[in-house]
Amino acid sequence: MSHDHPHSSENLKVAFFLNLGFTLLEIVGGIWTNSIAILTDAVHDLGDSVSLGLAWYFDRLSEKGRTPRHTYGYRRYRLFGGLITGLLLLVGLSFVLRHSIPRLFDPAPVNAPGMIGLAVLGILFNGAAVLRVRRGSSLTEKLVSWHLIEDTLGWIAVLIGASIMTIRDLPIIDPILSIGISVFVLWNVGRNLKKVLAVFLQTTPEGFSVESFERDTLAIDGIESIHHVHCWSIDGESHVLSAHVVVGSEVKDVAGTKAEVRQLLDPASFEHITLEIEHPGESCPQREAEDLPS
Repeated sequence: MSHDHPHSSENLKVAFFLNLGFTLLEIVGGIWTNSIAILTDAVHDLGDSVSLGLAWYFDRLSEKGRTPRHTYGYRRYRLFGGLITGLLLLVGLSFVLRHSIPRLFDPAPVNAPGMIGLAVLGILFNGAAVLRVRRGSSLTEKLVSWHLIEDTLGWIAVLIGASIMTIRDLPIIDPILSIGISVFVLWNVGRNLKKVLAVFLQTTPEGFSVESFERDTLAIDGIESIHHVHCWSIDGESHVLSAHVVVGSEVKDVAGTKAEVRQLLDPASFEHITLEIEHPGESCPQREAEDLPS
């Protein structure tokens, strides 16, 4: 485990309580100002609070490492937390859109000065959370910080909209902001859910080409063929690869050949690499199964 792991957990914990505290204030403020845009962002921030809480919990859970039952450790549980968060956001934002769209045709008056006050608080709370999380160096903290930056930008948009409504009576700006925030968040949630599902389905990690890996492997002296190549990701960050490599009889330094193959893979991304060395004519049930006609 990394030496900065305790700091990672502490940073996520502080960001979680900052976000959750402001979310509760935001729900009350959204009702008080009659702003559907603020209530929309409250739903978004509630999802962020769940996400931060799960990230904090699973960050601590990952300290347990591997067990006989969880041979890759507990990191995939982070994905489960992301899946839950994404589904909660989809349900919540669908509910908000259902109430926002009718307001386009029948705008309701809002408390614009109150919206400005909440927007300033939103920028301060989310900005403080961003500064805290960005102190860390873990990938989880970096991803969370970008999510919080999106929240801060959303509050800047609310501040601008509320400022306009203090000058001109344009309550339609409120549902427009609500729908705009909802669509933006839904697009990001859908994109992230797609990535989470891809990892759960054990697809090839994004940015890695099995065809290129096989081609580069065959270019190594002494390697005659490669088969039974499988590659997947544990948590979207750490990947696993296994392959059967057939070497010629002239190859004496098998360990050296395996080392050359490993050099084709990024050691920062590929945490578990299993290479099975075979010789020509050696029976391999996996290769024979792959050769069967479909």
